[in-house]
Amino acid sequence: MNGLGGLNKSSEGIVIGMVQLQLPIVKTTTDLAEQTQKIVELVGKARRNMATMDLVVFPEYALHGLSMDTNPEIMCSIDGPEVAALKQACVDNEIWGCFSVMENNSGGNPYNSGIIVDDSGNLKLYYRKLHPWVPVEPWEPGDLGIPVIEGPKGAKLALVICHDGMFPEVAREAAYQGAEIMLRTAGYTAPIRDSWKFTNQSNAFCNLMITANVCMSGTDGTFDSMGEGMIVNFDGTILAHGSNGRTDEIITAEVRPDLLREARANWGVENNIYQLGHRGYVAVKGGAQDCPYTYMKDLAAGRYRLIWEADVQVTDGTSFGFPTPERYYGQKEKEVAE
Repeated sequence: MNGLGGLNKSSEGIVIGMVQLQLPIVKTTTDLAEQTQKIVELVGKARRNMATMDLVVFPEYALHGLSMDTNPEIMCSIDGPEVAALKQACVDNEIWGCFSVMENNSGGNPYNSGIIVDDSGNLKLYYRKLHPWVPVEPWEPGDLGIPVIEGPKGAKLALVICHDGMFPEVAREAAYQGAEIMLRTAGYTAPIRDSWKFTNQSNAFCNLMITANVCMSGTDGTFDSMGEGMIVNFDGTILAHGSNGRTDEIITAEVRPDLLREARANWGVENNIYQLGHRGYVAVKGGAQDCPYTYMKDLAAGRYRLIWEADVQVTDGTSFGFPTPERYYGQKEKEVAE
Protein backbone atom coordinates (compact mmCIF):
# COMPACT_ATOMS: atom_id res chain seq x y z
CA MET A 1 0.00 0.00 0.00
CA ASN A 2 1.44 3.40 -0.94
CA GLY A 3 -1.36 5.84 -0.12
CA LEU A 4 -2.24 6.28 -3.82
CA GLY A 5 1.22 7.59 -4.53
CA GLY A 6 1.19 9.77 -1.45
CA LEU A 7 -2.15 11.49 -2.01
CA ASN A 8 -3.46 9.89 1.18
CA LYS A 9 -0.54 10.45 3.52
CA SER A 10 -0.57 8.73 6.89
CA SER A 11 0.76 10.31 10.05
CA GLU A 12 3.83 8.06 9.90
CA GLY A 13 4.31 8.19 6.14
CA ILE A 14 7.05 9.77 4.06
CA VAL A 15 6.25 10.67 0.45
CA ILE A 16 9.12 10.34 -2.03
CA GLY A 17 9.17 11.59 -5.63
CA MET A 18 11.58 10.14 -8.21
CA VAL A 19 12.18 12.41 -11.24
CA GLN A 20 12.70 10.59 -14.54
CA LEU A 21 14.66 13.58 -15.83
CA GLN A 22 15.13 14.12 -19.57
CA LEU A 23 18.72 13.18 -20.47
CA PRO A 24 20.50 16.50 -21.18
CA ILE A 25 23.39 17.53 -23.41
CA VAL A 26 25.85 19.67 -21.44
CA LYS A 27 29.03 20.83 -23.15
CA THR A 28 29.54 24.41 -21.97
CA THR A 29 29.16 26.50 -18.84
CA THR A 30 26.05 28.02 -20.42
CA ASP A 31 24.58 24.55 -20.86
CA LEU A 32 25.38 23.80 -17.23
CA ALA A 33 23.67 26.96 -16.01
CA GLU A 34 20.57 26.20 -18.11
CA GLN A 35 20.39 22.63 -16.84
CA THR A 36 20.74 23.83 -13.27
CA GLN A 37 17.78 26.12 -13.82
CA LYS A 38 15.73 23.27 -15.28
CA ILE A 39 16.33 21.18 -12.16
CA VAL A 40 15.37 24.15 -9.99
CA GLU A 41 12.12 24.43 -11.95
CA LEU A 42 11.44 20.71 -11.54
CA VAL A 43 11.86 20.99 -7.77
CA GLY A 44 9.00 23.49 -7.99
CA LYS A 45 7.02 21.07 -10.16
CA ALA A 46 7.50 18.36 -7.55
CA ARG A 47 6.07 20.58 -4.86
CA ARG A 48 3.11 21.61 -7.01
CA ASN A 49 2.61 18.03 -8.19
CA MET A 50 2.26 16.59 -4.69
CA ALA A 51 1.67 18.86 -1.70
CA THR A 52 2.43 15.94 0.63
CA MET A 53 5.88 15.21 -0.87
CA ASP A 54 8.75 15.19 1.63
CA LEU A 55 11.72 14.35 -0.62
CA VAL A 56 12.34 14.76 -4.36
CA VAL A 57 15.13 12.71 -5.95
CA PHE A 58 16.93 13.49 -9.22
CA PRO A 59 18.94 10.88 -11.14
CA GLU A 60 22.66 10.57 -11.58
CA TYR A 61 24.01 12.83 -14.37
CA ALA A 62 21.08 15.23 -13.94
CA LEU A 63 23.41 18.23 -14.33
CA HIS A 64 25.95 16.86 -16.77
CA GLY A 65 24.43 14.24 -19.06
CA LEU A 66 26.11 11.00 -20.16
CA SER A 67 29.01 12.35 -22.24
CA MET A 68 31.64 11.41 -19.59
CA ASP A 69 33.20 14.80 -20.28
CA THR A 70 35.72 15.66 -17.53
CA ASN A 71 36.31 19.21 -18.79
CA PRO A 72 37.18 21.21 -15.63
CA GLU A 73 35.11 24.16 -16.85
CA ILE A 74 31.86 22.23 -16.39
CA MET A 75 32.80 20.33 -13.25
CA CYS A 76 31.17 21.56 -10.04
CA SER A 77 32.18 22.07 -6.43
CA ILE A 78 30.05 21.46 -3.36
CA ASP A 79 30.26 25.16 -2.45
CA GLY A 80 29.74 26.35 -6.04
CA PRO A 81 26.85 28.22 -7.71
CA GLU A 82 25.07 25.12 -9.01
CA VAL A 83 24.76 23.54 -5.57
CA ALA A 84 23.79 26.92 -4.11
CA ALA A 85 20.90 27.12 -6.60
CA LEU A 86 19.74 23.61 -5.72
CA LYS A 87 19.83 24.41 -2.02
CA GLN A 88 17.76 27.55 -2.60
CA ALA A 89 15.20 25.56 -4.59
CA CYS A 90 14.68 23.31 -1.56
CA VAL A 91 14.20 26.36 0.65
CA ASP A 92 11.81 28.06 -1.76
CA ASN A 93 9.68 24.93 -2.09
CA GLU A 94 10.01 23.66 1.49
CA ILE A 95 11.13 20.21 0.38
CA TRP A 96 14.13 17.90 0.80
CA GLY A 97 16.11 17.22 -2.38
CA CYS A 98 18.64 14.69 -3.64
CA PHE A 99 20.93 15.81 -6.47
CA SER A 100 23.84 14.59 -8.63
CA VAL A 101 27.07 16.54 -9.12
CA MET A 102 30.20 15.78 -11.13
CA GLU A 103 32.72 17.21 -8.68
CA ASN A 104 36.09 18.74 -9.49
CA ASN A 105 39.10 16.94 -7.96
CA SER A 106 42.43 18.75 -8.01
CA GLY A 107 44.32 15.54 -7.22
CA GLY A 108 42.94 13.34 -10.00
CA ASN A 109 39.83 12.54 -11.99
CA PRO A 110 36.55 14.18 -10.95
CA TYR A 111 34.27 12.52 -8.44
CA ASN A 112 30.74 11.38 -9.24
CA SER A 113 29.03 12.81 -6.18
CA GLY A 114 25.56 13.02 -4.70
CA ILE A 115 24.06 15.29 -2.07
CA ILE A 116 20.92 15.48 0.02
CA VAL A 117 19.68 18.93 1.07
CA ASP A 118 16.99 19.54 3.69
CA ASP A 119 14.03 21.91 3.38
CA SER A 120 16.03 24.69 5.05
CA GLY A 121 18.82 24.47 2.47
CA ASN A 122 21.31 22.64 4.69
CA LEU A 123 23.64 20.05 3.18
CA LYS A 124 22.79 16.90 5.13
CA LEU A 125 24.50 14.15 3.11
CA TYR A 126 27.54 14.22 0.83
CA TYR A 127 28.57 11.03 -0.95
CA ARG A 128 31.05 10.07 -3.65
CA LYS A 129 30.27 7.05 -5.82
CA LEU A 130 32.24 4.09 -4.52
CA HIS A 131 32.04 1.96 -7.67
CA PRO A 132 32.22 3.91 -10.94
CA TRP A 133 30.78 1.84 -13.80
CA VAL A 134 34.03 0.52 -15.24
CA PRO A 135 35.27 0.42 -17.93
CA VAL A 136 32.77 3.06 -19.11
CA GLU A 137 33.18 5.80 -16.49
CA PRO A 138 36.33 7.83 -15.74
CA TRP A 139 35.42 8.99 -12.21
CA GLU A 140 37.71 8.74 -9.19
CA PRO A 141 36.65 5.97 -6.75
CA GLY A 142 34.73 7.43 -3.82
CA ASP A 143 36.46 7.96 -0.49
CA LEU A 144 33.67 9.02 1.89
CA GLY A 145 32.19 5.64 2.72
CA ILE A 146 28.40 5.38 2.85
CA PRO A 147 27.06 8.10 5.15
CA VAL A 148 23.64 7.69 6.76
CA ILE A 149 21.64 10.70 7.91
CA GLU A 150 18.41 11.50 9.68
CA GLY A 151 15.96 12.63 7.03
CA PRO A 152 12.30 13.68 6.99
CA LYS A 153 10.42 12.58 10.13
CA GLY A 154 13.62 11.07 11.50
CA ALA A 155 13.90 8.36 8.84
CA LYS A 156 17.47 7.15 8.29
CA LEU A 157 18.58 7.86 4.70
CA ALA A 158 21.51 6.63 2.63
CA LEU A 159 22.44 7.41 -0.97
CA VAL A 160 24.24 5.15 -3.45
CA ILE A 161 24.80 5.83 -7.12
CA CYS A 162 23.95 3.59 -10.07
CA HIS A 163 26.52 0.76 -10.30
CA ASP A 164 26.96 0.83 -6.51
CA GLY A 165 23.58 -0.90 -6.31
CA MET A 166 24.87 -3.95 -8.20
CA PHE A 167 27.06 -4.86 -5.21
CA PRO A 168 25.13 -6.57 -2.40
CA GLU A 169 27.84 -5.39 -0.02
CA VAL A 170 27.01 -1.71 -0.68
CA ALA A 171 23.33 -2.07 0.21
CA ARG A 172 24.26 -4.22 3.19
CA GLU A 173 26.70 -1.58 4.43
CA ALA A 174 24.02 1.11 4.14
CA ALA A 175 21.59 -0.99 6.15
CA TYR A 176 24.26 -2.00 8.66
CA GLN A 177 24.90 1.70 9.28
CA GLY A 178 21.20 2.07 10.04
CA ALA A 179 19.68 3.15 6.72
CA GLU A 180 15.93 2.59 6.51
CA ILE A 181 15.58 4.16 3.06
CA MET A 182 18.35 3.76 0.47
CA LEU A 183 18.19 6.11 -2.51
CA ARG A 184 19.79 4.88 -5.74
CA THR A 185 20.25 7.42 -8.52
CA ALA A 186 21.38 6.30 -11.97
CA GLY A 187 21.96 7.11 -15.61
CA TYR A 188 21.56 3.51 -16.78
CA THR A 189 20.46 2.73 -20.33
CA ALA A 190 18.02 0.09 -21.55
CA PRO A 191 20.31 -2.99 -21.56
CA ILE A 192 20.42 -2.83 -17.75
CA ARG A 193 16.61 -2.77 -17.31
CA ASP A 194 16.15 -6.29 -15.92
CA SER A 195 19.16 -6.27 -13.59
CA TRP A 196 18.11 -2.80 -12.38
CA LYS A 197 14.74 -4.14 -11.35
CA PHE A 198 15.82 -7.28 -9.53
CA THR A 199 18.73 -5.63 -7.71
CA ASN A 200 16.46 -2.85 -6.47
CA GLN A 201 14.15 -5.52 -5.09
CA SER A 202 16.87 -7.75 -3.68
CA ASN A 203 18.64 -4.81 -2.01
CA ALA A 204 15.36 -4.09 -0.24
CA PHE A 205 14.40 -7.63 0.74
CA CYS A 206 17.85 -8.83 1.83
CA ASN A 207 18.23 -5.88 4.21
CA LEU A 208 14.64 -5.15 5.27
CA MET A 209 15.19 -1.71 3.76
CA ILE A 210 13.10 0.54 1.51
CA THR A 211 14.85 1.36 -1.77
CA ALA A 212 13.92 4.36 -3.93
CA ASN A 213 15.57 4.27 -7.35
CA VAL A 214 15.53 6.38 -10.52
CA CYS A 215 17.39 6.69 -13.84
CA MET A 216 17.64 9.43 -16.42
CA SER A 217 15.04 9.16 -19.18
CA GLY A 218 14.83 9.78 -22.91
CA THR A 219 17.66 10.28 -25.40
CA ASP A 220 20.45 12.76 -26.05
CA GLY A 221 20.83 11.56 -29.63
CA THR A 222 23.42 8.96 -28.65
CA PHE A 223 22.30 7.28 -25.44
CA ASP A 224 18.80 6.16 -24.44
CA SER A 225 18.18 6.20 -20.70
CA MET A 226 15.28 4.21 -19.36
CA GLY A 227 13.64 6.15 -16.53
CA GLU A 228 12.41 3.18 -14.49
CA GLY A 229 11.66 5.09 -11.30
CA MET A 230 11.03 2.40 -8.69
CA ILE A 231 10.10 2.56 -5.03
CA VAL A 232 10.39 -0.83 -3.34
CA ASN A 233 9.10 -1.81 0.08
CA PHE A 234 11.24 -3.62 2.65
CA ASP A 235 9.69 -6.99 1.70
CA GLY A 236 10.74 -6.55 -1.95
CA THR A 237 7.28 -5.48 -3.15
CA ILE A 238 7.27 -2.73 -5.78
CA LEU A 239 5.17 0.17 -4.50
CA ALA A 240 5.54 2.38 -7.57
CA HIS A 241 7.16 1.85 -10.96
CA GLY A 242 7.61 4.26 -13.87
CA SER A 243 7.98 1.57 -16.51
CA ASN A 244 7.11 3.74 -19.51
CA GLY A 245 10.18 5.98 -19.14
CA ARG A 246 8.23 9.18 -19.79
CA THR A 247 10.65 12.10 -19.48
CA ASP A 248 10.36 14.46 -16.51
CA GLU A 249 7.62 12.31 -14.97
CA ILE A 250 7.74 12.19 -11.17
CA ILE A 251 7.04 8.73 -9.72
CA THR A 252 5.67 8.97 -6.18
CA ALA A 253 4.83 6.69 -3.27
CA GLU A 254 4.34 6.87 0.46
CA VAL A 255 6.73 4.70 2.47
CA ARG A 256 6.43 3.66 6.11
CA PRO A 257 9.73 3.45 8.04
CA ASP A 258 7.73 2.67 11.20
CA LEU A 259 6.58 -0.64 9.69
CA LEU A 260 10.14 -1.36 8.56
CA ARG A 261 11.38 -0.88 12.12
CA GLU A 262 8.70 -3.25 13.32
CA ALA A 263 9.83 -5.88 10.81
CA ARG A 264 13.50 -5.51 11.74
CA ALA A 265 12.60 -6.01 15.38
CA ASN A 266 10.01 -8.77 15.03
CA TRP A 267 10.72 -10.85 11.95
CA GLY A 268 12.27 -14.26 12.61
CA VAL A 269 12.15 -15.92 9.20
CA GLU A 270 14.21 -13.97 6.60
CA ASN A 271 15.57 -11.33 8.96
CA ASN A 272 18.72 -11.82 6.95
CA ILE A 273 20.76 -8.79 7.95
CA TYR A 274 20.53 -9.91 11.59
CA GLN A 275 21.04 -13.57 10.80
CA LEU A 276 24.23 -12.91 8.82
CA GLY A 277 26.03 -12.29 12.11
CA HIS A 278 24.06 -14.83 14.17
CA ARG A 279 24.21 -18.02 12.13
CA GLY A 280 22.13 -20.92 13.36
CA TYR A 281 20.92 -19.33 16.60
CA VAL A 282 18.37 -22.14 17.06
CA ALA A 283 21.25 -24.55 17.58
CA VAL A 284 23.79 -22.38 19.40
CA LYS A 285 23.21 -19.52 21.81
CA GLY A 286 23.37 -16.17 20.02
CA GLY A 287 24.30 -17.93 16.80
CA ALA A 288 27.76 -18.28 15.28
CA GLN A 289 29.35 -14.84 15.04
CA ASP A 290 32.48 -15.74 13.11
CA CYS A 291 33.30 -14.68 9.55
CA PRO A 292 33.26 -17.80 7.33
CA TYR A 293 33.56 -15.79 4.10
CA THR A 294 37.00 -15.87 2.49
CA TYR A 295 36.36 -12.88 0.24
CA MET A 296 35.56 -10.66 3.25
CA LYS A 297 38.76 -11.64 5.02
CA ASP A 298 40.88 -11.19 1.91
CA LEU A 299 39.35 -7.82 1.02
CA ALA A 300 39.95 -6.50 4.54
CA ALA A 301 43.54 -7.74 4.40
CA GLY A 302 44.21 -6.14 1.01
CA ARG A 303 44.70 -9.46 -0.77
CA TYR A 304 41.40 -9.80 -2.65
CA ARG A 305 42.07 -11.87 -5.77
CA LEU A 306 39.75 -14.03 -7.83
CA ILE A 307 40.79 -17.60 -8.57
CA TRP A 308 40.38 -16.72 -12.28
CA GLU A 309 41.88 -13.22 -11.95
CA ALA A 310 44.69 -13.93 -14.45
CA ASP A 311 42.04 -14.60 -17.12
CA VAL A 312 40.22 -11.26 -16.73
CA GLN A 313 40.69 -9.31 -19.96
CA VAL A 314 39.21 -5.86 -19.21
CA THR A 315 41.10 -4.17 -16.37
CA ASP A 316 41.22 -0.51 -17.47
CA GLY A 317 39.23 1.93 -19.59
CA THR A 318 41.21 1.76 -22.82
CA SER A 319 38.40 -0.09 -24.62
CA PHE A 320 36.26 3.04 -24.10
CA GLY A 321 38.94 5.51 -25.16
CA PHE A 322 40.44 6.36 -21.76
CA PRO A 323 44.23 6.32 -21.22
CA THR A 324 45.83 3.66 -19.05
CA PRO A 325 46.00 5.10 -15.51
CA GLU A 326 49.41 5.60 -13.90
CA ARG A 327 48.29 6.50 -10.36
CA TYR A 328 47.45 4.07 -7.59
CA TYR A 329 44.42 4.66 -5.39
CA GLY A 330 45.16 7.45 -2.91
CA GLN A 331 48.00 8.82 -5.01
CA LYS A 332 47.71 12.38 -6.37
CA GLU A 333 48.51 13.38 -9.93
CA LYS A 334 51.33 15.66 -8.83
CA GLU A 335 52.94 12.80 -6.91
CA VAL A 336 53.06 10.72 -10.09
CA ALA A 337 54.53 13.65 -12.04
CA GLU A 338 57.31 14.01 -9.50
